[in-house]
Amino acid sequence: QVQLVESGGGSVQAGGSLRLSCAASGGIGSTRCMAWFRQAPGKEREGVASIDSDGYPNYGDSVKGRFTISRDNTKNTLYLQIYSLKPEDTAMYYCAAGPVGFCTPRPNLMAYWGQGTQVTVSS
Repeated sequence: QVQLVESGGGSVQAGGSLRLSCAASGGIGSTRCMAWFRQAPGKEREGVASIDSDGYPNYGDSVKGRFTISRDNTKNTLYLQIYSLKPEDTAMYYCAAGPVGFCTPRPNLMAYWGQGTQVTVSS
């Protein structure tokens, strides 16, 4: 059974940094597209970033320059480093696993989802 478990969220002040982690288990392998999404209250789920099996990233327009996605296939772990946090970054952040090959942070492409980790940024 595939499981994705996020961690690393929390409450931080604007300008701070966080590193989110997503541990994958259940035979998900290292060839799938992996991605981060976020959803704020009353808003649609937004694609933050994706990364393919070769480590090539793809970022959503709203986070370019402040977010860095990476993966460690030896540990089956996905990361999201967030710099210069803003109050508008406040959301539940979700890890997801998608297809082999085509990789972009679109929710409808993802096959597996984690339960999320909350990020709250105060001004």
